[in-house]
Amino acid sequence: MIITLATMYSHKFIDAIAHVSEQQWQLLAGTNLFCSYAWLHALEQSQCVHTSTGWQPQHLLIYKNEELVAILPGYIKSHSYGEYVFDWSWADAYQRYGLNYYPKWLCGVPFTPVAGKRILCRSFDADLNQYIYQTLIDSCRVYGWSGAHINFLTEQSASHKLFLHRLDVQFHWINNEYKDFSHYLSCLTSRRRKSIRKERQQAHNHGLSIQWLSAAQIDDEILTDFYHCYQATYIKRSGHQGYLNLAFFKLLLEHLPHTVRLCAAFKRHKLVAASLYLVDENTLYGRYWGALSEFQTLHFELCYYQGIEFAISHSLLRFDAGAQGEHKLIRGFAPFHTHSLHYLASPIFRDAVGDFVQREILHVQEYAQRCTALLPFKQE
Repeated sequence: MIITLATMYSHKFIDAIAHVSEQQWQLLAGTNLFCSYAWLHALEQSQCVHTSTGWQPQHLLIYKNEELVAILPGYIKSHSYGEYVFDWSWADAYQRYGLNYYPKWLCGVPFTPVAGKRILCRSFDADLNQYIYQTLIDSCRVYGWSGAHINFLTEQSASHKLFLHRLDVQFHWINNEYKDFSHYLSCLTSRRRKSIRKERQQAHNHGLSIQWLSAAQIDDEILTDFYHCYQATYIKRSGHQGYLNLAFFKLLLEHLPHTVRLCAAFKRHKLVAASLYLVDENTLYGRYWGALSEFQTLHFELCYYQGIEFAISHSLLRFDAGAQGEHKLIRGFAPFHTHSLHYLASPIFRDAVGDFVQREILHVQEYAQRCTALLPFKQE
């Protein structure tokens, strides 16, 4: 008997994470916080991801000799909101040529531009790699998806020749064994030290009490006030109330309490601004910010400087403060490349977008170099 990939491997798609046990999922996800069962299940339980929101769960399960060996958290998308790898121009081009760009299939973490493993498995090899990517290609044809996309993956070297590799830049703060915030400032140029001290002083001149709260300290009133801040800021910036609802944040506190930290500003014991963070063994993640009123430089204080202090005091290696934001550069956040992979079923568009992506990579690399030159650290 000749053993082939088709006889060794099999697969199926599931429309809810609950079709897999938490134990099975976590065995493959490991310490991957944003692809953990608890995180993704909370998104589904709260219906933040749902057919009605344009995020229909469609997780890919891979079996080897009937044993579950890999999972790709996936979603059928009817739009491109909440992805942070922008393909709106591709969708527009499809529409102009009378083709449907949606639905498409996306492997990633909804509303969260955090890099990490996207193929959840304990052992990865060339055969598994080939089977997964061929399955995605075949599924586009079977289900009528315009393409398959994998966003913010760290194992980008494992790929397929028909998947286009796309590059982008985020800004992360790295802890170079700083003793405290003053030690960190001492490594910056004099001009930047003075500017940061001024911003911090302005933030503290509002007469606010700034506190770090653990999940156990976040009661229903504080959580509701934080959520109102989150909604108010989203409405002001984007015209909608945000991708996440209050039910999601309650589930987060219930199922992942050890990961949650809230940096909150109180005025006369009333929460008026806050930044919600997540933390794992090595990294602090700044995720959700909101304020009920404008307080000069408070955003920088709660979202960056307080986070840097927290990372130093807890000996964390990295502080990921979210997507985009060149203003992070002058505060010491260095450029890092992020990766995504894209398969377009249409050969004509695959070739055209492939040419665009190759040119885009050169621009992104040049941009990262220019950003590095703007970092405020002293020259040794």
